Amino acid sequence: MKILFASQAIDGHFNPMTGVAMRLKDRGHDVGWYTGQVFAGKLQGLGIEHFPFRRAIEHRADNLNELYPERAKLKGPLAIGFDGEKIFASNISNFIEDIRELNTDFPFDVAVVDSTMFIQRLLSHLLGKPLVTFVVVPNMESDPLVPPLFFGFNPPRNAAERLVQASAGLLSDKVIFRPANKSYRRQHGTYGQVVPSHGRLTDEPYRCSDAIIQTGPESLDFPRRHVNPKVHYVGALLPYRAADQSAAGTGIDDELPRNYPATFVVTQGTVDNADHNKLIVPALEALKDMDALVIVATGGRGTEALQARYKQANVVVRDYVDFATVFDFTDVFITNGGFGGVQLSLSKGVPLVVSGINEGKSDVNARVEHARVGINLRSDAPKPADIAGAVEKVLADPGWKERARNMREQLDSADPAEAAAAVVEGVAKPSAG
Repeated sequence: MKILFASQAIDGHFNPMTGVAMRLKDRGHDVGWYTGQVFAGKLQGLGIEHFPFRRAIEHRADNLNELYPERAKLKGPLAIGFDGEKIFASNISNFIEDIRELNTDFPFDVAVVDSTMFIQRLLSHLLGKPLVTFVVVPNMESDPLVPPLFFGFNPPRNAAERLVQASAGLLSDKVIFRPANKSYRRQHGTYGQVVPSHGRLTDEPYRCSDAIIQTGPESLDFPRRHVNPKVHYVGALLPYRAADQSAAGTGIDDELPRNYPATFVVTQGTVDNADHNKLIVPALEALKDMDALVIVATGGRGTEALQARYKQANVVVRDYVDFATVFDFTDVFITNGGFGGVQLSLSKGVPLVVSGINEGKSDVNARVEHARVGINLRSDAPKPADIAGAVEKVLADPGWKERARNMREQLDSADPAEAAAAVVEGVAKPSAG
């Protein structure tokens, strides 16, 4: 059958879907992909037909502040609300029109859609085709036991915390996400689609899909009162990696010094990595004088400047790092909390020190804290002393490593790409194929 993948033009949304797409392709399905031009080369290399954005704005990790200069000045709830409207809600009509048009050339049987495109209701109702939502972030569906999104809360332990979280949820619904909600409803109104008044915008993909592929293990999520039978936790869906693919081009190879008693890996991801003073520099200041190998991945920004500043023999700074390779001998992963990196770290049994707020990272980090597989510094710009203290705490207590290894055993027990491919095949109509 013909299967259309659709995703934002952002690495953290596109990459986790590639393993499932390739598994379906290997099983004989005709796979196409609707996304930004930035991934044309990758899709060509995978042998997957690319349908580029035509009307839709290509929001990428490296152009958000260029497209929206005012965004760089926003923090906290204001930044979250801005992204909700501009990056996630504004493109809905553009996405659906592009997909309706490409359906003529690629009449797909099933769509596999990035949850943050928010086109599920229109795609399902207007085209009437089976739809699987792919969630690359922690489970977004609201639940009485789960804290509101984007505040980094853990589940409430008492009445006072429940009151605080209820107030935060009301603030989120009525103020922070009000522009995004209005845009979503307005665009659906132009197609004659009525959006239910109850629930949250982030519930829509769960309401309007035949099935949901949820990345990450269920044990990394918060407990829920209501279990949605359409949600399938499939484990750590990592970027596709050919069997013979190596670490070539990453600057990380067998010549790395391996005579240090510990190895730390540091990254700020690929989106919020313009200002190294948030996490990378404080981490280097905290770790540079330790008897440990420190490997830094900059995401391609400011690498040479950091290399010139930190010339210690134990410090290795690169644009990119083959995490799958270096995590085999890493003791602690220091990150701002990208969900893909967290899953990869845990798939290798590596405990974490996490410190990030924006792009939903506070919610990822709260789950790391709740599962006790890492220490959450709860800051967008931690102090070197706090990072050093957290790393030393992880090294001193073997419980952190043990819990991370237990998570690895859970992840090793399943084939995520196979499980996700089965979900996609399972929603196809009997006539499809």
